Amino acid sequence: MSVVIHEVSHGFMAEYCGDKTARHAGRLTLNPLKHLDMFGSIILPALLYFSSGFVFGWAKPVPYNPDNLRNRRWGTIAVASAGVLANFFIAILFGMILRFSSSLSVPTGFHFIISSIVVINLALAIFNLVPIPPLDGSKILFNILPESFYPFFRFVERYSLILLIIFIFLFVDHLFPILAYLYHLITNLSLI
Repeated sequence: MSVVIHEVSHGFMAEYCGDKTARHAGRLTLNPLKHLDMFGSIILPALLYFSSGFVFGWAKPVPYNPDNLRNRRWGTIAVASAGVLANFFIAILFGMILRFSSSLSVPTGFHFIISSIVVINLALAIFNLVPIPPLDGSKILFNILPESFYPFFRFVERYSLILLIIFIFLFVDHLFPILAYLYHLITNLSLI
């Protein structure tokens, strides 16, 4: 559901900024079936889970047309930021529940479930801020930097799949300290 909320947030922000593409496509819904990507939501996560225990995947991106936004540059930044901010909001909300319920008598597994929601949403938000297309961080960064960087942007977009795979296999572990720090900041608990 966190991935679904992430994608729907993109669509609502695009609509707020003037583009109704997501609404016309029927994608402004929390129904997870509307957001399933056969490969990214089912096949790849299953293959990874059964081969390594590691799970990675994605939902079908909510469509939007940057040409329909009232302000293409800042609208694109707002649309890209909306999904990340939605995940941070969910992490903070459930993190506060975890923080204030740690001294209460709650059912077995409650803390594990709430903690998992916080970790998943922090991981989604942090990972999506990596500035490699098609991740949201690239849309934010590429629209903040001046036009003189466009040749670099085209290079990164051309090799984005290779760069993303390299990042996942070689550098994704470097995101864990950020996740652990934010988890502790929100919940006042240690992640490890």
